[in-house]
This record gives sequence, structure tokens and C-alpha cells, in this order.
Amino acid sequence: MANPTTNEDTPAGFGFAVSAYLLWGFLPLYMKALAHISPAEVVAHRVIWSVPLVFALLVVMRRTGELRAALANPRTLAMAALTAALVTCNWGIYVWAIATDRALDAALGYYINPLFSMLLGAVFLGERLTKAQMFAVGLAAAAVVVLTLSAGSIPWVALGLTFSWGFYAFFKKSLPIGPNQGFLLEVLILLVPALGYVIYLSVTGASHFLTAPSNTWLLLGCGIVTAVPLILYANGAKLLRLSTVGILQYIVPTMVFLVAVFWFDEPFTQSRMIAFPMIWAAVVIYTVSLVQGRRKRNKNQKAV
Repeated sequence: MANPTTNEDTPAGFGFAVSAYLLWGFLPLYMKALAHISPAEVVAHRVIWSVPLVFALLVVMRRTGELRAALANPRTLAMAALTAALVTCNWGIYVWAIATDRALDAALGYYINPLFSMLLGAVFLGERLTKAQMFAVGLAAAAVVVLTLSAGSIPWVALGLTFSWGFYAFFKKSLPIGPNQGFLLEVLILLVPALGYVIYLSVTGASHFLTAPSNTWLLLGCGIVTAVPLILYANGAKLLRLSTVGILQYIVPTMVFLVAVFWFDEPFTQSRMIAFPMIWAAVVIYTVSLVQGRRKRNKNQKAV
């Protein structure tokens, strides 16, 4: 059984979560080194080389029993197939965005994502939003409108990342299995098509694997940069308050934003100068609302 989440912040949880977010924040630098390789091939190798790493971890932790039970449960497999498809879409969009100099759009998507998750909770789970939270969601939507009107097209990279990860996290909660086991189940489901695609590339001479030492090592490393942050995050989230996780997650888009502007030298256009401050204001409102909600709950618990 998966360990229950804690209602208190712990030093270990903080260390796990911040480490995961920092690794994700630097991930664009690694993906940029793979920009000459097609996103589909990169995603396939992310799947393939994640499997042995996560499987070895579960063996060491002696947590493979839950995985065997999940593999024998058709409902769990169907739900895992759905989350696997969503995370594949998310990875594919992200890798393509970094390779095509759209890291700022990726940052925007991950800024919006927590607000979208909050909206999903309100629509599908009946969670009530405060006026401040509704205003934050509206402000984020307005920022998307600004970008759409300026570019003449919908910012599909940002929205694609928002929707794919938002629904992934939403449906992931329904998986009756621990987070590490759930991730291994997802990549096991994806393993057959990933292997098939890599074999196809090799047969047709389009594969980058084993063509040059740098390509081979970068593709092998996809397993590490994919699995390690997810494992750290999964374990950190269990040892932190949900509101703390909600605040810390903004480390990632902030780092991606800084990398895009100062390292990749992506243009910070006038429309982005309007939209990003709107998003940042929405983030501040959302964060303040989380902190106030936690304080109110603590006060009510003490009163009881």
C-alpha cells in the first residue's frame, strides 16, 4: 500500500520536492541538447530507459506486489493507459517546444496549470472556489486571450501542456496504486510501442541511437532525467502539505522562463510583457489564497 500523505511539512519532503523542481527547471538545457533529434524518438527513449530505473527502485523497496496486482486488474490497466497517453502527449509537446525555441510558451503552460487544476476540481469534484481563486483563473484566461489576439492564433503549446498535465494529474488520483508503481505501470504500457518505434527507426536508418557517442549517451540519459525527478516529486508530495506543494511548483516555470530569456535568448515580445505579468499576478493571488485557506483550517482545527 502507498504511504498516506502527511498533513504536516517535513524537512525530507521539502528536500525531495525542491530537488525535483530544480531538476525539472534545468530540464530545458538537456532537451535543447537533443533538439536535432525528433521529439517522437526522444519520447520513446524517455519511456524505454525509465523502465529499468524505476523497476530497480521498486525491487529495492520491495514494492512490486502492488504492481503485479495492478497488471491483473483490467480497470486499473485502463486508467493507467489513459494517464500514459496523457503524459506521452505532455512529453511530446514539451520536447518539441524546447527544440523549436518555444520554451517561453512551455513556461506559460506550467504557470497556468495549477490554476487549471483548481478549475478541474471545481467542475468535476465539486470543490468550491473563493472569489480570489475565481479572479485568478479569470486573469489567467485573459492573459491567454491577449496572446491569442496578438499572435492571431491560440497559444496551443501552452494550452496543450496545461490540459495534458492537468488531466494527467486529475486522472492519476484515481489510480489505486502508489505513485512510483503507477509511473512504472504507465511506462510499461508505453514500452511496446516505444520499442517498436525505435526498432522501426533503426531498420529505416533514421535512428540517432548508436550513431554517435554523444547521441547515444544523451538518449540513454533520458531515463534518468525523466524518472529521477518524478520519483523525488512523488515521495516529496507525500511528506508535504498540498498547499506547500502548490506553492513550490512555481519553481519550475520560473526557472524555465529565466532559461528561455537569458540562456536561449527567446524574444520577450510586447504581448508577452502584458500576458506574463497577468499570469504572475494570478499566481500571487492563488498562492495567497492557499496560505489563507491553510491558516483558516488550522485555526478551526485548534478551536475544535
